[in-house]
Parts: sequence; C-alpha cells; structure tokens
Amino acid sequence: MDHADSRDEETPLVVDSLEIETPRNNTRDIHILSTAFLLIFLSYGAAQNLQSTINTKDNLGTISLGILYTSFTFFSLFASLFVRILGSKNAMILGSSGYWLFVAANLAPSWYTMVPTSAYLGFTASIIWVGEGTYLTSTALGHAIDHKLHEGTVIGNFNGEFWAFFALHQFVGNLMTLAVLREGSVCAVLVVKFGTVLMFFLRKEDGKGKQELADSSINFYSYVISLSKSIIAPLFDIRMILIIPLIAYSGLQQAFVWAEFTKEIVTPALGVSGVGGSMAVYGAFDAICSLAAGRFTSGLSSITFIVSGGAFAQAFVLLWLLLKYSLTSGVLGALYPLIMAALLGIGDGVLNTQLSALIGLLFKHDTEGAFAQFKVWQCVSIAIVFFIYPYISLQTMLIVMLAGICLAMVGFLILTILVEKTFSSCSP
Repeated sequence: MDHADSRDEETPLVVDSLEIETPRNNTRDIHILSTAFLLIFLSYGAAQNLQSTINTKDNLGTISLGILYTSFTFFSLFASLFVRILGSKNAMILGSSGYWLFVAANLAPSWYTMVPTSAYLGFTASIIWVGEGTYLTSTALGHAIDHKLHEGTVIGNFNGEFWAFFALHQFVGNLMTLAVLREGSVCAVLVVKFGTVLMFFLRKEDGKGKQELADSSINFYSYVISLSKSIIAPLFDIRMILIIPLIAYSGLQQAFVWAEFTKEIVTPALGVSGVGGSMAVYGAFDAICSLAAGRFTSGLSSITFIVSGGAFAQAFVLLWLLLKYSLTSGVLGALYPLIMAALLGIGDGVLNTQLSALIGLLFKHDTEGAFAQFKVWQCVSIAIVFFIYPYISLQTMLIVMLAGICLAMVGFLILTILVEKTFSSCSP
C-alpha cells in the first residue's frame, strides 16, 4: 500500500516533467537555410558573373542585369507585404523559382528569354531576400530568448554562418557550375531546384523573435496601411537615413565586381577562362571573412570595428587600381587580380554580415520593412551601375566608388555615436 501511495505521489511529478517545454534549437533551421541558399546560388552566381563577358552582343548581359535590379528595386518596395501575407518561409520558396528560370534562360540566351526572366527574377529576388532577413533575425532572436543568450552575439553568429555558406557559391559555383553552364546541361537548373526542396524542411517561425499580427484575419486594407508605414516610416528614422549610404555602397561594390572588375581587370590579365578562378578566390575569402566576422559580432562596437576593416581593404584596392595598377605579364600579372579579388571578397563578407546583423538589432520591431529598405537602396545602386557602366570609364567608376565609401563611412560613424549608449545598455 505504501508502495502504491508512493507511486501515485510520484506520477504527477513525471507528468509535470513531461510538460516542461524543451527549448527549441534553431541552429538546425540556420543550417538548412544556409545550405538551401548555397545550392540556389551555385548556378545563378556563375551565370551572373558571366553576363558582362559572355552575353556581350548588344550588351545583352549587362542590360539584362540592369532590368533585373530595376525590377528588384521596384518590387522591394512591396516585398514586405508579400512576406507578411505568405510568411517568410513560403516567400522564400516562391522566391527561389526566379533563379532556376534565369539559369535556364542562360542555356539559350536571347532577348526573348533573358528580358522576361530577368524582370520576373527581380520580383522573386525581392521576396526571397526580405523573407531571408526576416526569418533569420526572428530565428536568432527566438534562439536567444529560449537559451538566455545575448541577442547581438546570436544574430552575429547566425548571420556569419549564413553569409559564409552563401559566399561559397562564388567559390564552388565558379569551379564547378561554370563548366556545367558552358556545356548547356540542365544539371545547373536541378541544383537550384534541390535548394528549393530543402526550404520545405524549414520550421515556421515560432513568433518569439518578432511581434505577431494581433489578428490573424487582418484584411487586405490593413496590410496596405502596414505596407505604407514600412515604406515611409523608416525614411523618417535617423538611424535608417545614416545607414542608407553604407547599404548603397554595398550594392555598388558588388556590381563593380560583377561587371567592371571581371571585364576590365580580370579578363585582360587572365582571359575569360580566368574569370571563374578569380571569382572563386573572391568567394573563398568572402566566405572565410563572413564566418569570422559573424563570430566576432556582439554589438555596435564590434560591428564598427569590423566594418572599418572591410572598408579599408576595399579602399586599398580602389586606390591601387586608380593610382598604381597597370597590366603586366608574368606571374605578377596573374597574381595581382587574385589579390584584389581576395581583398574585395573580404570587404563584401564584412558588409553582408554586419549590415544584416545591424539591421536585425536596430529594427527588431519591423524586420520586414527594414530589410525591404535594405534591398531597395542596395538594388538601386546595382541597377545604376549595370545601366551606366558601358558608357563610363573605369577611372570614373573608381572615383565614384571612393566617394561612395567615404560618404558611407561618415554616415556609419555618426550612427555609432548616436546609438552607442543604446547598445551599451543592452550588453550583459
């Protein structure tokens, strides 16, 4: 009897223990998200890098990219609406469709295939990237809450892993996928589709890392009101105003690498066949730097230090090209573009991880709207470069970029001064 009484007394304790919720481990979702984006961008990255060197007839390649990023810019204004309606996971799944269509179009490039797929990719790219930023930030914040970790550190680590995997598409893609594309194989398209399939295994956000809509049956009119606030409100936020120059420069430097650097620096020194190798170096250093920068990110002070280092690396390359560089033969002639690619990759890795982490920390109340603004200003600068670069000299482009990096760093340093106290109060 005593034994039975003892068992009856212990049973509720067992039941109670079963009801204790185990903290959700969100690192699984970040692994899946990172791998999915790597696969999606393997083929697309190689195709994009080739636009200014292969699809040169009537500037088809660069005009297609200009159309893509013009469309990307326009739809980024409305991307937060689609992401809120679809949810970030579904938005990313739909968003991946534009990438395999673009890769497929490059197997038979013409005005009839490239222009419509570029315009459609602009739409899908806007929702996949706003969805990614929203999902990653929400997941990171939820993980920090569940495991009682410093949110700045978690956001930095998650962004570091994601952008390191993403940057690998430049390394792996230019060594492997480039050959697949040149052979006209459909394997490149299948790789992108496999990345899409992986996204179905992502768990939906649990809501801990973001403010949920109060009413799940909210109507379309309310969505439109929310959308207008997401577009307009950030432009009255001094923090967003100060970060916009750095966002724009991040797009400017990417477009410079994809268009000017590959055509004006790499191709004369290494030939068209050397573009893949140089971009592989770019991607390798981008990935390493992304991972390292993410690990060292903990708050605004660390972000400021890391961004300054990346800006210095890219400024060094720009000044080298403007004042000192000339095409030479021999080993040095082949080595110089690879060194430049490595330094540019370091800068890109810094900007990707730190801008994403910074926006996630500063705009937790409206991640969709903030990341939509991020893509709007980034894509505006990219689109401008692809449209004007056939008509301006390399020297002019370098001067514009140097002016851009100076303006970006001034705005960013003012931002750090204004909000340093806020970040300091959040530190443990």
